[in-house]
Amino acid sequence: MRPHVLLVEDEADISVLLRYNFEAEGFSVGTAETGEEADIQLREARPDVIVLDWMLPGASGIELCRRWRMREETARVPIIMLTARGEEEERVRGLATGADDYMTKPFSVPELIARVRALLRRSSPHLIAAVLSAGDLELDRSSHRVRRSGSELHLGPTEYRLLEFLMSNPGRVYSREQLLDGVWGADVYVDERTVDVHIGRLRKAINRGRARDPIRTVRGAGYSFDENFAAAAARR
Repeated sequence: MRPHVLLVEDEADISVLLRYNFEAEGFSVGTAETGEEADIQLREARPDVIVLDWMLPGASGIELCRRWRMREETARVPIIMLTARGEEEERVRGLATGADDYMTKPFSVPELIARVRALLRRSSPHLIAAVLSAGDLELDRSSHRVRRSGSELHLGPTEYRLLEFLMSNPGRVYSREQLLDGVWGADVYVDERTVDVHIGRLRKAINRGRARDPIRTVRGAGYSFDENFAAAAARR
């Protein structure tokens, strides 16, 4: 069963971008431009998470969040708010109204998706796989352990997050900037070459002897978890 996200966003370009990326990550997606449209969708099906823009025509995101928190059927649906307002007072206001998380525009799409997954792990853990596996490589999110051919591998916290991020969507190529946003966070300022250093450490930790490397370097683009790794490992 795919997790369902409701995007409440009146800017068409942002809505299309988010829908494309969420669907690429395995979500089913509903979209609404106003509170009225969102209410219609909420009556038809309860989403697993709501991505809600603050500035909307008609009722604002703050008003909608307050309204939905008062309804029994939507009181516990995770809500992450998007806004151009970055002041601390506004962030506090959004969270105090009932939002579970908050992101300021412009934002990183991979980080938004990572935050949505984090909310789902708390609210609907059955929708987010506890174990990611490909070939002889297994990552257990609940215990934060990684095994290859049954043997436990010892990864640093950054290398673990890198591997989890890449394994979550095999075949997708992430630029260094996207990896920095998704793994380190948009508020952390480090050089893009840091990604190369940690990719090197990750490879050293997971590849022993003649073991096949599941991390693919895409020249001029970035890095990817090889979508053919599982099939290749099965042929060995």
